[in-house]
Amino acid sequence: MMRFYKQHIDFLSEHAVDPDKRRYAVEEEGPRHYIDIDHYGVYPYDSLPRNWNDAIAKYSEDTITKYGTVPWWVQIMQRRLTEAFQQKDGVRILKLSAEIGHYLGDAHVPLHACSNHNGQYTNQRGIHGFWESRVPELLLKKEWDLFIGKAEYIKSPSDFIWKRVLESAAASDTVLIYERELTNQFPADQKFAFEERAGKIIKQYSSAFSIAYNNKLKGMVERRLRQSIYAVASFWYSAWVDAGQPNLDHLSSIKFTEADEKEFEELNKAWRNSTLKGREHETP
Repeated sequence: MMRFYKQHIDFLSEHAVDPDKRRYAVEEEGPRHYIDIDHYGVYPYDSLPRNWNDAIAKYSEDTITKYGTVPWWVQIMQRRLTEAFQQKDGVRILKLSAEIGHYLGDAHVPLHACSNHNGQYTNQRGIHGFWESRVPELLLKKEWDLFIGKAEYIKSPSDFIWKRVLESAAASDTVLIYERELTNQFPADQKFAFEERAGKIIKQYSSAFSIAYNNKLKGMVERRLRQSIYAVASFWYSAWVDAGQPNLDHLSSIKFTEADEKEFEELNKAWRNSTLKGREHETP
């Protein structure tokens, strides 16, 4: 598996964002990235059935879709990835591997499991991108250790993903409360700064505020990132095992069809030229 994935690491890195691009093209895509689980009561949200059919029987498919479907969608993607391994379809393995990694990563973000997903109800708009983008971009290469060791076989993808979602939901209050507390303690003129991001000078949370926030969270962002890396590797490995551990050596040379290339180009075009379909979670 390592030989197969390593030689295609550039594709996996580039196309891990395809699900976000699809949010500009497909109306149904948005809810696959989150679950507003606090809509269903209080932790551990026992009123919400973990089984899809039971959940829609109780609340209706419209309601379940409205408040997000990420734990169920991850399981659908896992079954599709297992089938791709069984069929030894290299192109499909790569596309599904990249995309399931995106959804698993989203499930590890606390504000993807909270209706106040961008601080819009508490005057903290922009906190979503602050937690999942600004803090890791600032500290990832400087301080964090993302080596997580070997992947492990996951017996129950359902139990695994629901546990991660509940962890995210439990952490969401801390993400919001600590940012508010730090804002009240921090000099107002030092919370934001004009700094470089992606080659441009933009207004964003200052380095000093971001580092102070990370310290206050006691490494939560790094911890969740490490857990998401472990999850992605383990879901890939588990799909391969469930498929019968097929030999992947003959898949070293993969050629994408014209249809594949057209699909990628249409996603890029929608991302560049269309408006987001569904709710936003970054600073507008």
